[in-house]
Amino acid sequence: MALFSGLSEKLNHVFSKLVNRGKLTALEIKEAMREVRVALLEADVNFMVAKEFCNKVSEKALGDEVLQSLTPSQQVIKIVNEELVALMSSPNQKLQVSPKPPTIIMMCGLQGAGKTTMCAKLAAHLKKSGKRPLLVACDIYRPAAIEQLKVVGKAANAEVFERGTQNPVKTSKEAIDYATKQGFDTVIIDTAGRLHINEELMEELENVKKTVQPTEILLVVDAMTGQDAVNVAKSFNDRLDISGVVITKLDGDTRGGAALSIKAITSKPIKFCGIGEKIGDLEPFYPDRIASRILGMGDVLTLIEKAQNAVSEEEALKLEKKFRENSFDFEDYLSQLQNLKKMGSLKDIIEMIPGLGSKLKGVDIDENQLKKNKAIIQSMTPKERRNPDLIKSSNKKRIAAGSGTTIQDVNALLKQFEQSKEMMKQLKNKRGLRGLRGLF
Repeated sequence: MALFSGLSEKLNHVFSKLVNRGKLTALEIKEAMREVRVALLEADVNFMVAKEFCNKVSEKALGDEVLQSLTPSQQVIKIVNEELVALMSSPNQKLQVSPKPPTIIMMCGLQGAGKTTMCAKLAAHLKKSGKRPLLVACDIYRPAAIEQLKVVGKAANAEVFERGTQNPVKTSKEAIDYATKQGFDTVIIDTAGRLHINEELMEELENVKKTVQPTEILLVVDAMTGQDAVNVAKSFNDRLDISGVVITKLDGDTRGGAALSIKAITSKPIKFCGIGEKIGDLEPFYPDRIASRILGMGDVLTLIEKAQNAVSEEEALKLEKKFRENSFDFEDYLSQLQNLKKMGSLKDIIEMIPGLGSKLKGVDIDENQLKKNKAIIQSMTPKERRNPDLIKSSNKKRIAAGSGTTIQDVNALLKQFEQSKEMMKQLKNKRGLRGLRGLF
């Protein structure tokens, strides 16, 4: 499911009508802003946030610079983009680091928000940047919470500190001492959650905060809960003075109301977002990139980062040379399929390419087709993979039988292979996609 797809579709519908009108009147802009406001409210954006946002856009859009412009619709979209970025931006967007190790990160939130899993995801994210995190099990109330942290901690290759059902305040203090002695530079504390906010929960969290003096207090909220997520964020912030928010299950919410409302209501930044179930499905929250995706403009920078994580520099240079020499073959094609899988959902990848996501909106992208193509390629002989021109009618029958597919499937892949080679050539020539070496 594409991020913010519901809101993106509605906003783009509004802007498409503006483009078709050429010069804009004040009345047309006001009508467009009314539709934008409705779209925001339907996306579960807080009422006051939606109202203030549209008022700011209207004020700027009704100026002479827009009304007298030769491209007024583009000017309006530019203003909307700027205001979306401003709505979600904060000066403390990045994770703060303590000048004296360890950096202590206290994770809090309600049960079911994905807090424990998010602790492990954050640990895995920090390990990528050379950090040595320690996970601390302080949720002693939820059945199997400690065991769950051990399981996800193992997936993240991060050590877990636990003392069973011992008082969480005492456990957190002992964990800091242990981390200091053992050379851990980051401590991530998984605190207890509840099904709802109550005094007992808040008192315990306040005591943990007072004892460990955390560098960051990150609230984990579930994007799927919409306005409830905003209310939860406000309640936790009032009691704990949180330093930031982590939004989980953002890939499952097509509306995006929570992401657009939380910062405005709490004045605290969204620092990370969970975009999948895998341990590596965690991204820093970049307001400018999110705004670009909402407006259907793609997200090239995130795509480049994903590509660089999936493809080594050596492999990228090797493939670049093959493109130049026109020697790209099915061995390389198979490698690309595997690299794409590392990057996540094919639909999400396409959404990040400017101009391509909107063109393919509504087109059904079958992820299973990638598995079928892989089977077909693996049924080819090494010679056939290196030289696809060798594949004739007799070869196709054998390849189809070996892969459990049909001759039509083999023909479709051969056609797709040629089209992909051409598309990769075109994408490589686009200046904005230079960073995708090795994939395009």
